[in-house]
Amino acid sequence: MDPRHRNALMVMLHQHQNQLVQAHQLLMHRRRRRRRRRVVRNVWVRDWISRRPQLGLYDRLMVELRNEDPRAFKNFMRMPPDMFDEIVQRLTPALTKETTNWRPPLDPGLKVALTLRHLASGAKYREMQYGWRVPHNTISLVVREVCEAILHEYRVEMLAPPQTPAEWQEISDNWLNRWNFPHVIGAIDGKHIACKAPANSGSDFYNYKGFFSIILLAVVTSDYKFLWIDVSGKGASSDAHIYNASELSDGLQNNDILGFPQPDPLPGDTENIPYFLVGDDAFALRSYMMKPYGNRNMTRKQRIFNYRLSRARRVVENSFGILANRFQVLFTTMMHEADTVRLIVTTCVLLHNLMRTRFPVMQNRLVDFERPDGALVPGAWRAGRNLQDTVPHQVQGTNRDHKIAKAQRNLIMEWCNSPAGRVPWQDDIVSRL
Repeated sequence: MDPRHRNALMVMLHQHQNQLVQAHQLLMHRRRRRRRRRVVRNVWVRDWISRRPQLGLYDRLMVELRNEDPRAFKNFMRMPPDMFDEIVQRLTPALTKETTNWRPPLDPGLKVALTLRHLASGAKYREMQYGWRVPHNTISLVVREVCEAILHEYRVEMLAPPQTPAEWQEISDNWLNRWNFPHVIGAIDGKHIACKAPANSGSDFYNYKGFFSIILLAVVTSDYKFLWIDVSGKGASSDAHIYNASELSDGLQNNDILGFPQPDPLPGDTENIPYFLVGDDAFALRSYMMKPYGNRNMTRKQRIFNYRLSRARRVVENSFGILANRFQVLFTTMMHEADTVRLIVTTCVLLHNLMRTRFPVMQNRLVDFERPDGALVPGAWRAGRNLQDTVPHQVQGTNRDHKIAKAQRNLIMEWCNSPAGRVPWQDDIVSRL
């Protein structure tokens, strides 16, 4: 073909393509204009919503409960009036919006009350809008706004790890005094939080229990407060997988956690023992992670060790129980996006720690407790020693870390069975198991 004819043909082809693109753009523009013309507001604010100051729950019922029945107020908001007022006061600068000619902004106290009631009850936004007289789409924005404000205001105060050896030592001493287990700096476990299936996620969030979820992995202290959390896990992951990928695991493995105490002897002993977490069988045994012996062919001493470790480890289960009973949105299948679910869970943890700090004995009836004879009563949320096996090179294991951890566990087992570490009721409890 003649080059001039070919160039002319290419020019004509490009012009034709441009005409098609312009025609498509014009068609889409006309469709958008037609769609905008169809969406016509019947009213700017519905009459029943405009009567919120006279009939809404915040301006009527909560005022009555505060003045007449503070106990009912605490049940409604999951906190006493004084704490509610503190949260509103601290969040007001972040939640206050400018008044314009369009409509008055929502009061910061109303935003906090809406959010706390959603967390406490797990009620859907479309159900809440009629009692609170706030549209459901506005509630969805308010809940996220308030959770972000709580996270910004309270995270450093309520979820900051210890910074000095003395602070870590105090945590360990509390474990020994409360639960008779030495050198513990926290109990670790995971909890599935049900949510809707995120878009285009496949089976990443589908867990072995048969529903979609994110995972709250947490370390708690002896008094049911959360010391560290990770909400990045997807339902299909295991607790150990999330832990192994976390900064906490790296810090413990590399011994570079700020202020972490150095190994020292158990009470009444002379051999240095590292400080550690207590967990279940999901986690690998390490010198910084103690877990129970396997159930097969256990000796009496091993059964006593398992009992003593389980007393300490169940604190994390009770912490999850208190958290979910206080904020029952965690019992529901949340219909939010995954990031919002994580934000809500973190907010619940911060508010839980705030409650445990201000009112440490509130909701203790929910936790497991022991009778004077050591018998366990489930909480309301559940309806002369042989040192041969405490020397690492005498212990069988898959690698050096595992051998050291097994020797350490055996040494703690011997301590639990010695006069220095035994508790009076442990033999009776193990005999009943």
